[in-house]
Amino acid sequence: MLTDSELAVAKRVKGFMPDDEGLALHEAGLLGGLVGPLLEIGSYCGKSGVYLGAAARDCSTVLFTIDHHRGSEENQAGWEHHDTDVVDPLTGRMDTLPYFRRTIESAGLEASVIAVIGDSPTVGAAWQTPVGFLFIDGGHAEEVAMADYEIWAKHLLPGGVLAIHDCFEDPADGGQAPFLVWQRAVKDGYVPLGTTGSLRTLRKPS
Repeated sequence: MLTDSELAVAKRVKGFMPDDEGLALHEAGLLGGLVGPLLEIGSYCGKSGVYLGAAARDCSTVLFTIDHHRGSEENQAGWEHHDTDVVDPLTGRMDTLPYFRRTIESAGLEASVIAVIGDSPTVGAAWQTPVGFLFIDGGHAEEVAMADYEIWAKHLLPGGVLAIHDCFEDPADGGQAPFLVWQRAVKDGYVPLGTTGSLRTLRKPS
């Protein structure tokens, strides 16, 4: 279970995940961690990494967290979720890696969380390790989110858990790309497990 100190770190770090969704993500990570290692696409400053890293530790496995740490399209200047605090003053580019490392260190999870620095398609092209849990929370453009599913779902073991963030069935509530990925997964035979806010979880058929 999450310790009080881990939960405190998760709550205070920059990110876009409400507490109830974070706790649901942690529970899903515990389920998936019984099948194999955990993997997430989209690390940002490490909020989800704390919830999933604690789950990985408790399952005696690891969390691989993949991000180039330059921000998704919606994080760039002029977009709604741009944060000037994470812009490197020397380069003018976003760099969330120092924040991520500080978060994981503060949570005491460095032994359970492995940061993979790179963009999803490049890393995915060389990836060979099967995983028991997959969390898709990278870029939210349709072609990006769907590519993440196509690249990474094949590495999810039968019986493993797929989690997708920012699933909004009503376009008035948010972008549709993650919801379209969820629909694709259901069509592919994944079994829905639960919904907490915009977080949806499914199990890969055995």
